Amino acid sequence: MAASLVCAMAPDVGVLIVSRAVQGIGAALMVPGSLAIIAKAYPKTERGKAIGIWAAASSLTTILGPVLGGLVLTALGDWSWRLVFAINLPLGATALALLIWGVPADHAGVRHKLDMFGAVLASLGLMLVAFGLTGAGGESVPPVSHVVVYCSGGLLLLAGFVWWERRARHPMLPLRLFASRAFSGANALTFTLYFALTGVTFYLPMTLIAGWGASPAQVSLAMLPFGLAISLISGPSGRWADRFGPGPLITLGAVLVGVAFAGLGAAAPTQQIWLAVLPLMVLAGLGMALVVSPLSTAVMTAVDDDDTGIASGINNAVSRIAGLIAVAAMGMLAALVFERSLGSAAELPVFFGLPADGLSPGEEALRQAATNAAFAGIAYLNAGLCLVSALVAWLTLERRF
Repeated sequence: MAASLVCAMAPDVGVLIVSRAVQGIGAALMVPGSLAIIAKAYPKTERGKAIGIWAAASSLTTILGPVLGGLVLTALGDWSWRLVFAINLPLGATALALLIWGVPADHAGVRHKLDMFGAVLASLGLMLVAFGLTGAGGESVPPVSHVVVYCSGGLLLLAGFVWWERRARHPMLPLRLFASRAFSGANALTFTLYFALTGVTFYLPMTLIAGWGASPAQVSLAMLPFGLAISLISGPSGRWADRFGPGPLITLGAVLVGVAFAGLGAAAPTQQIWLAVLPLMVLAGLGMALVVSPLSTAVMTAVDDDDTGIASGINNAVSRIAGLIAVAAMGMLAALVFERSLGSAAELPVFFGLPADGLSPGEEALRQAATNAAFAGIAYLNAGLCLVSALVAWLTLERRF
C-alpha cells in the first residue's frame, strides 16, 4: 500500500521504478503465504477445490486491473495512469482488515535464516540476462556482443546460485524438493507455459494499439474474456483436479492455449479485433482455466505439508522469472523480425510497438505488415512452448483414471 501511494505520486520515472520494486517485495511476501494458509487449512484430498476458489479470485482481480486501466486511460487521458496505483489503497486496507480479523493465528514451525547471499546471486544473474536480451532498453536488436557478454555473466551468476544452494545451511531454494518428479514437472511446465503466456499477452496490446490503431479501451474489452473464463472455471477445475488428478486437465488446457496462440499468429494479418482476437482470447482463457488451480494443486500436493510455503514460493518465483525472460527475449525476437520484414524500408524511423507519424500510405502499410509479422513470430513460438508444457504435464503429473 505504501509503495502504491508513492507510485501514484511519483514525480519521475526513477521514483516509479524503485516504488514498483518495493511493490514486488510486498507481493513476494503475500502470494506464497496465501497458498500456504490454504494448504494448512485443508487436507491434500480437498485442496483442489479451495485452490480453485483462490485462483478464481486472483484471476478476476488480475484481469480487471488492465481492463479498468484501459477504460480509465481512454476516458480521462494520459494523466490518469496514477489512478491505477491509487486504487490499491482501499483494496489494500480491505485485505489488511481481512487478514487481522478473518485469518486464524498461524505460528511458525521450524525457523530458518534468510539466504541473503543466494538472493543476491539470483537477482543479479536474472538482471544481467534480462539486460543482455533487451539491449539496455533500446528499440532495435541489441548487438551480438552485448547479448553474449551480459547473458554469459548472468548465467555464470545463476550457476553460482545453484552451487551455493547445494551447500547453504538454509537455502532459499531447497534443491531436495526437486527429487519429486511431480514437483519438478510442475515447475518445468510452469516456466514454459508462463513464458508463453507472458510473451503473447505482453506484446499483443502493443500490436493492437501501435500496429492496428486500436484504443486502450478496445484492447481491454477484447482481453476481458480471458480473465473471466479463468475466474468462472477455476473453481470447477479445482474440483476436477481432486477427482481426476491435475495431469489430464493441465495437458488439455495447455493444448487449448497453444491452439489459441497459433490462431492469433495466423490471424495477425487480418487485423480483426472482434472476429479474431476476441474469440481466440476466449479459447486461451478456457485453456488457462484448466491449468491455474490444478497446477497450484499439483505443486502443493507434491511436497510435505511443512514445505508448502516454500513450494508455493518457488512456483510463484518460477512463473515470475519466466515472465521476465519472456518479455526480454520476445522483445528481441520482435525487433529482429520487424526490422527484417521492412526489407528495403529498413531505414524508416519506425519500431515495433511504437506508433509512427508522417509516413506515406505505402510506408504505413509496410510498418503494419512488419508489426503483424513480428507478433506472428512471437505467437507461433509460444504456441510451441504450450505444447511442450502439455507433454510435460502428461508425463510427470498424476492421472486418476
